Amino acid sequence: MVLKVFVYGTLKPGECNYRSYCQKKVIEIIKAYTYGQLYHLSLGYPAMTRGNQKVQGYLLKFFDDTVLQKLDDLEDYYPLRSPQDSQYLRQNLVIYSPIGELLGEAWGYLMTVEKIKQLGGKLITSGWWTQDKDY
Repeated sequence: MVLKVFVYGTLKPGECNYRSYCQKKVIEIIKAYTYGQLYHLSLGYPAMTRGNQKVQGYLLKFFDDTVLQKLDDLEDYYPLRSPQDSQYLRQNLVIYSPIGELLGEAWGYLMTVEKIKQLGGKLITSGWWTQDKDY
């Protein structure tokens, strides 16, 4: 079974965590978006909440679903912990192609509004995050 993950931050191709976590494991990369609210955190990386703005990123497809455990570790998400004890929460998201075609569901990592406030999150109205930009 193919594992699908939507990425909008450091796991995107060209960003700092892509090579270590995804590069040799990805079987397909599709530019995509989902709906939410995107924030730049004072720590230098982004977070997303549920919402109604387009959050742009990539749909990554993997053959090996063991990748999910490594991504969970990176995102400090542990399914057996209470949500307050994880930095991000892994959730199913509905994903679309750039022209609005439904691509189905994929895993994505979201953060609570409370944690975003604690970490000095600034809303990114464009819906696109990159490490090279000063927010």
